[in-house]
Amino acid sequence: MSKLNDILQEEVLSEVNQILAEADFRAEKLIAEAKSKASERVEAYRKKVEAELQAAIRGMKSARELTLSIARIRAREHGITLVRERVLAALEEIPTKQNYGEILEALAEEAFRAVEAAEAAVVHPDDKGKLSAWAKQRGLELTTDPGLHLGVRITTPGGGHSVENSLPERLQRGWETLLSGVVQRLWGEPQSLSISEK
Repeated sequence: MSKLNDILQEEVLSEVNQILAEADFRAEKLIAEAKSKASERVEAYRKKVEAELQAAIRGMKSARELTLSIARIRAREHGITLVRERVLAALEEIPTKQNYGEILEALAEEAFRAVEAAEAAVVHPDDKGKLSAWAKQRGLELTTDPGLHLGVRITTPGGGHSVENSLPERLQRGWETLLSGVVQRLWGEPQSLSISEK
């Protein structure tokens, strides 16, 4: 009986060892699968974090470029506004120049030529004396308008039509052309933005 016992014990041990070996094999397989899945998840998460980081970097660069672009545009607008203010200030000083009478006569002559039948010339009260000889020579009545600044207005009989020619008005008409030259001188490039007049 002891031999039978030994045989049974050996069979049981063999079966147990076989079960244990199979369990070890399955455990190793499960561990390998778990490691593989964990590794895949870690890699997927790493890629996701990397993609989010790159997107954030691109967003920051884009925001920085936009901020710089806005700052450049504002600096240009400010520079152009300063130039315009200085030009207007220079215009305000023209009446103190010795040749201001000649400038008024040239403005008046241009306006006079633009009208078929001129009746009167209108100037600022301070400028009446500077154009009286010119108006008399052309046979025009000379009147004043305190609202007319740095220029002259030529009117037709009955006041139905008039042509105004003043330095501020000429600056207004030629500003876009001047602006192109200002931008070229200040920034070395043609004006590409339409900047509103200040």
